[in-house]
Amino acid sequence: MQQFNESLLIALDGATSEEDVFSALLSASQMLGFEHLAYGLRLAVPVSNPKVITLNNYPTIWQQRYQEAGYMAVDPSVRHGVLSRSPLVWTDDVFSSAHDMWEEARHSGLCVGWAQSSLDGSGVGGMLTLSRSSDALTATELQGKEMEMRWLVQAAHLALSRVMQPKFTVQPDTPLTPREIEVLKWSADGKTAGEIGDILSIAVPTVNFHIKNVVLKMKAANKTAAVVRALMSGLLN
Repeated sequence: MQQFNESLLIALDGATSEEDVFSALLSASQMLGFEHLAYGLRLAVPVSNPKVITLNNYPTIWQQRYQEAGYMAVDPSVRHGVLSRSPLVWTDDVFSSAHDMWEEARHSGLCVGWAQSSLDGSGVGGMLTLSRSSDALTATELQGKEMEMRWLVQAAHLALSRVMQPKFTVQPDTPLTPREIEVLKWSADGKTAGEIGDILSIAVPTVNFHIKNVVLKMKAANKTAAVVRALMSGLLN
């Protein structure tokens, strides 16, 4: 496992784009005996309809069919990934509620699979799926490889979040001041302008002045949206 980890880390450290990261992850998954790799990254914003970014090397015809049929909304493996961080092995029982999708997937060569999701402190979730067209995933193979497979899940999430999340989070053109960050942190904790004024020993109009500046800098509609954007962008850490 040490050699597996080291070679993957070296490749990921030198990756500067999602394509580079995916290439390194795919090579690692092939070393583990899988043909296909998929990773879905679910950003925490916008909160009402979080953006989902997917990368995979599935057959093109299956990618098109999956999107056209809206299979993500009914995919049992996706549902499992939202509800649990435990690994999932594809079986007929797992896909019993989406029989047509399962039949089409197997027809496209996606017959054997394993998936696990992850979630970081910023609310960004992800799920890695390893699959192949034949050779059932036995208990013996899982016992011998699952530690590397789980490690791959975490490495994928960290690397892809690093290169992809900045493209979809708001970074203000003018940096937030230390006082603006203080005010925003207390706002995130649910404090009112009056309470923040008491905590920071400043007048309420001054608190509102800082909040107004933050809303403008974060290109947000209001204070709540500014808090969420700043939090998801790591500006309040």
